[in-house]
Amino acid sequence: MSASDPAPEPDASVTSDAPTPTPATVKASRLGLVLFVIYLLLYGGFVLLNAFRAETMDTIVFAGLNLAIVYGFALILVAIGMALIYGMKTPDEPQAPEASE
Repeated sequence: MSASDPAPEPDASVTSDAPTPTPATVKASRLGLVLFVIYLLLYGGFVLLNAFRAETMDTIVFAGLNLAIVYGFALILVAIGMALIYGMKTPDEPQAPEASE
């Protein structure tokens, strides 16, 4: 096959069983990706801080707790908060009709 050969035409009889994404599904996917990137940046900051500025994590920041403890708990709370946001902002999936016998 050379570069000048025309591209084969797609077979119209081949169909995909994958459902067509709805606008709500696309919106939920986009929200999920945004929340993922935000959390990735926060967690990446935690890891990089531990890797390259470990002495900074010993700094007392709140009620006798060091930065490592406060940052770690903050990551957990942020993850829970993001899960709640995602759950509230995304619609419930429609129920599939039950097969009758």
